[in-house]
Amino acid sequence: MNLNWLIIVPLLTALAVLPFRQLRQIRLIALAGSAAQLLLSLVLLRLFLQHPEAKLSGAMLFESSYSWFEPLHINLHTGIDGISLSMILLTALVVLAGVLVSWKMEKMSREFFFLLLLLSAGAYGYFISLDVFTMFFFLEMAVVPKFLLIGIWGSGKKEYSATKLVLMLMGASALVFVGLAGLYFNHPAGEHTFSMTVLANNPPTADVQRFFFPFAFIGFGVFTALFPFHTWVPDGHSSAPTAASMFLAGISMKLGGYGVLRVATTIMPEAASYYAPYIIVLSAIAILYGSFATMMQTDLKYINAYSSVSHTGFVLFGIGMLTKTAIAGAVIQMVSHGLMTALFFAVIGMVYERTHTREVAKMGGLLKAIPFISTVFVIAGLTSLGLPGFSGFVAEMMVFIGSWENSGVLHRTATIAATASIVVTAVYILRAVGKVIMGPVEHKAYFDFRDATWNEKLAAILLIAGIVAIGMAPFLINDLIAPGTEAIMEKLSASTR
Repeated sequence: MNLNWLIIVPLLTALAVLPFRQLRQIRLIALAGSAAQLLLSLVLLRLFLQHPEAKLSGAMLFESSYSWFEPLHINLHTGIDGISLSMILLTALVVLAGVLVSWKMEKMSREFFFLLLLLSAGAYGYFISLDVFTMFFFLEMAVVPKFLLIGIWGSGKKEYSATKLVLMLMGASALVFVGLAGLYFNHPAGEHTFSMTVLANNPPTADVQRFFFPFAFIGFGVFTALFPFHTWVPDGHSSAPTAASMFLAGISMKLGGYGVLRVATTIMPEAASYYAPYIIVLSAIAILYGSFATMMQTDLKYINAYSSVSHTGFVLFGIGMLTKTAIAGAVIQMVSHGLMTALFFAVIGMVYERTHTREVAKMGGLLKAIPFISTVFVIAGLTSLGLPGFSGFVAEMMVFIGSWENSGVLHRTATIAATASIVVTAVYILRAVGKVIMGPVEHKAYFDFRDATWNEKLAAILLIAGIVAIGMAPFLINDLIAPGTEAIMEKLSASTR
């Protein structure tokens, strides 16, 4: 299968909406295109599982390479393993759910769906790239649509939030580029290359790795809300329209974690081991800070945004622990958080559309008025606090178990501190659920609200299905990503010999 179809389909869909002006035609095209993305990803999953090399450590399947700029050895080199396939499936689910949630978008709907689909093309291109420059290109491709989606369709301090987001992400991209340029010019064989596989199989010297690793790690880390460069997350998410919030938290924040894992850790394994204590400390701070900061919030979107800082901290925390179980937990956490936070932002948008407020203190008793939406709200909250049976429990427990495999004082202390965040998470989630969903009805007008429409129900069901599938059958995703995590561990083990 040619993986470039994952880029072509959303691009063609984005272009297809431009000639039309009627909302019905635009959203039907967007829905068809996003459904085709999901279908394509499911077909890819089936072909991947049937491939005889799918369980081989380090194998990249369905590879293709086209020369893009020969003088600098830049190629459109694509291929996938189980880790990148899990990210592709996540993207397809979130994009389809985002289109469904935006079904009533009337303000410049053509431009809105065009930018949303353009974002999905960038995400697919990023996850399938085996050339680090091409990977960087698709990382940058998503920045401008984010700026426009927040600046035009956002709410509150949308201009400030959009500008802050783009400045911080562009600054992070500059750091990433420095790190990639360092790899390009310092290949030990003297060959200038951006090939991810070539760089990983013949990494730079230890000194080169230690010098350029901080550039790549911090650059990618900013996209993953690395403390203290996380401040764009609450402002950006709270001001973005619902679908953009779903994409920002569900997909965009995973670009950074994926980059840290695929580029910084795999290509520079000696530096990853050297800087691991710093990664663990910063991640533990992000986990605890995000949890306590969330307790102070009164706006539902800010609650979900700050909790995302905490939850994505587990991704970097697992990677920093450098054990197979912890890294596998970090990958599952990326998928779990993508589904959970997209669901949470979707249901917050549904609640806001009906109550015209996101303030927790101004709501109450929604379960009696809008039972389906309220149920989805509770499920999203329980996933966030890590209730068994949902994906959040599986991901966080794997990170904790993998972290405890390290016997060092720092590792054990950081693990205990990160585990303590579960209690804090339970406090703010149960408090929000108790006030917004339970209790007496705050306003009699609530009984006039219409519960979820067909498109809202379908969006929620798609995301909940992914959450429950991981929670009830975690072996499915663990088996899928196992060869990829084994390959990363082989690079790390080889670097310490």
